[in-house]
Amino acid sequence: MTVSTLPRYNYRAITDRPDYDWPGGKRLAIWFGINYEVFDFGGGMGAELAPAKNQPDVMNYAWRDYGNRVGAWRLFDLFDRLQLPATALINADVIRTCPGLAEACVARGYEIAAHGESNAAAQGQLSRDEEAALIACTTDALAALGMRPTGWLGPWISESHDTPDLLHRSGYRYLLDWAHDDQPTWLSTDNGRILSVPYSQEINDIPAIVARNGEAAQFAAMIEDAVEQLLSECDRRPLVLGIALHPYLMGQAHRVPPLARVLERLREADDQRIWWTTAGAIADHVIEHDLGV
Repeated sequence: MTVSTLPRYNYRAITDRPDYDWPGGKRLAIWFGINYEVFDFGGGMGAELAPAKNQPDVMNYAWRDYGNRVGAWRLFDLFDRLQLPATALINADVIRTCPGLAEACVARGYEIAAHGESNAAAQGQLSRDEEAALIACTTDALAALGMRPTGWLGPWISESHDTPDLLHRSGYRYLLDWAHDDQPTWLSTDNGRILSVPYSQEINDIPAIVARNGEAAQFAAMIEDAVEQLLSECDRRPLVLGIALHPYLMGQAHRVPPLARVLERLREADDQRIWWTTAGAIADHVIEHDLGV
């Protein structure tokens, strides 16, 4: 059997790689990707609390919009209290449709990473020129917040065969679409290379809650178990855990307490091997020191 298009990275087992430290001698980098997303009313893609009966799909649209209107602000309170950094994965249309939300991320010092224009469409379906235009528009809109984004997460983790090439040519240093490793890895492009920073599709509230019908206590336990396992390995190798949150899911009133409890326990344990950080800081360290595989 042959593969029609080879992936952009080579195979190398995680047990057969150079060792290195994160800043300050840390061994496990934990970062939170908080997804700030907007959707079309009356069409487009979107996660569903229950199957839509017709369009306009008032129930699911309103459920998702709750995250921007209410849930995001609950998560701000939690992260403020625990003094946790975050990477804000922002749809550019958030700036237009949710005044003050992206600005609140900037005010807290969150890293701003690009997450396309909206989550109503998947960029992998676009032509090369259309995708290049989407990347440019998204980049310009987010740069207007005060800092040009250097990282990209595609809406719905959708890529075309051109996406890494286009991102690299547009000045992006890292992307988050490839959940294939627990360490940063280099992807080839047609004009150099771009870094893949681990973003979990497992420790991610959409697959855990929407796809698998789990609940917040289960998701919190998944976080705790993942950290426990990675800490048991990290003395042998540096590792990364990306935790993906969506305010319309984990910002619901009944889900914040289980999330808060697990994060409080982890913070109170104060394990000196953990680096609480952002995706961009991980990328900067790897790029500056020419690490990764």
